[in-house]
Amino acid sequence: MVSSPHEALHRIFRVDPGLFARLLPRAGIDFPEHTAIEPLDTDLTEIRPLERRVDSVFRVRVPDDEGGFVLAVESQGKPDPDKHNSWTYYLAHMYAKYRLPPFLLVVCKDKATASWAAEPIRVGRGFHTSMVVFPLVLGPGVLPVITEADEAARDLGVAVFSALAYSKDPGLTAILDALASGVADDAEKSGVRGNPERDADVDRVDWAEIVEIGLGEGPGREYWRHLMATYTPNFPGSNTIVEESWLEGRAKGRAEDILRILEVRGIEISDPVRERVIECTDLDVLGTWFDRSLSAAHAEELFGGVDE
Repeated sequence: MVSSPHEALHRIFRVDPGLFARLLPRAGIDFPEHTAIEPLDTDLTEIRPLERRVDSVFRVRVPDDEGGFVLAVESQGKPDPDKHNSWTYYLAHMYAKYRLPPFLLVVCKDKATASWAAEPIRVGRGFHTSMVVFPLVLGPGVLPVITEADEAARDLGVAVFSALAYSKDPGLTAILDALASGVADDAEKSGVRGNPERDADVDRVDWAEIVEIGLGEGPGREYWRHLMATYTPNFPGSNTIVEESWLEGRAKGRAEDILRILEVRGIEISDPVRERVIECTDLDVLGTWFDRSLSAAHAEELFGGVDE
């Protein structure tokens, strides 16, 4: 489940892996003809407790080629020189692990960060360069702004990413205006209205949620929620059965995240704790439990100090 603006900017590619091939050419970056794009494990750790975890990793298979290549995606909110060490590690490790050419794609929300991320990373000294990393970058100033509803409707994945990339732009409201009608029209045609089945197409309700979460706190998110309430009467916030189902789905996903974190951390979970977490539908309480799951020494510590 996408749970933060940082995640939304890279998890959108897990929702729609084909977006790479449609989005990168708009930034002047060639993307080869391919037969499949598959998510891979993001854990690149070799020796504990030194943890290395890239945001998203994909294997791209191309015609007439046994291997294809590996594409790592990093969401970057601001310039961070320490990332240069991480990025060179990611590429070197993926090359050794998969024996395939690795590429790094950095996705950003502001021009300064995009410009910084695009700078080559040179490893070496004045007398010799051992390695040079050339990141690919998607962000404001690199991608075109989409402010026409017809263009947004033609490819919602591209339009959604563009909106997130330009979420700090003064013209954000015009971008969201163009996007809203396309998301709403697609939602009307999809299984949002009670269809539990999910086919190969992206569930359109995901687009609305990804936009809302990806915008982060602030007027942009509030404006987007206003648009969705206007265009889509059954969008969460209108007190309908659809809203109840939507909220139940978010609560279930957050409960599963909490239990998964405890399991990964090796924390024993008793049946009463498991049942209490799964049965909780209060997103605020679940948010508190989620934060505690990251550091709790015992599963019962999730509930300390919360008045439910």
